[in-house]
Amino acid sequence: MLDFLGTVATAALIVFVISTLLVFLDASRETKIVMAALLGLWVGIATAGSAVGWAALARPFPIMGLFVAAPLTAAIVATAWPGARKAMLGLPLPLLVGLNVGRVFAILFLLVAAEGRMSGPFPHSAGWGDIISGVVALPLIWLARNPARNKAVLHLWNAFGMLDLVVAIGLGVMSAPGSLLQIFPDPGSEAMTRLPLSFVPTVLVPMWMVLHAIIWVKLRRA
Repeated sequence: MLDFLGTVATAALIVFVISTLLVFLDASRETKIVMAALLGLWVGIATAGSAVGWAALARPFPIMGLFVAAPLTAAIVATAWPGARKAMLGLPLPLLVGLNVGRVFAILFLLVAAEGRMSGPFPHSAGWGDIISGVVALPLIWLARNPARNKAVLHLWNAFGMLDLVVAIGLGVMSAPGSLLQIFPDPGSEAMTRLPLSFVPTVLVPMWMVLHAIIWVKLRRA
């Protein structure tokens, strides 16, 4: 049952975040079509990689790290083009904050851990960190309409949200079965390497990290 709910939640969240960003992105129709195709391709690669077990490979290093790093690297490379930077920084701040509300679905981590399919500090840290980030993001949507006046609280929330993702990645690696860096016992974070939860580190986490980076730059310029 949890796998069914996880599939529905992650698929719906991915479609919603991508489609919403494309709608508000200040770019030509052709550019949006190309971006939609590239993002769709990445989702397909992430799905296939998880389905065949690549995402679960932990030696000589956790392959999941490549799935996280690839989209982040692509986003960094994209900032080399002025048009891409302008388009990303043109996204409304309330929208960027609001897209984090979807992180409350991380309650699934806690439910999966309760079933014994995840263990150690990872599901609780990542789960509660995401839930807090998502719940707090809801009232901050209104404050984001006036970032200059509310810069301090927005910076604080943004830093917490990004730190939550970074800590989750670190704990996930240290909980990955068979990893050279594993210090927490099995099953650890193994469920995150298999569908549907594998969509979180391979697709959603990189997107949210990019959103936090854009929020930080926009607040600096406010």
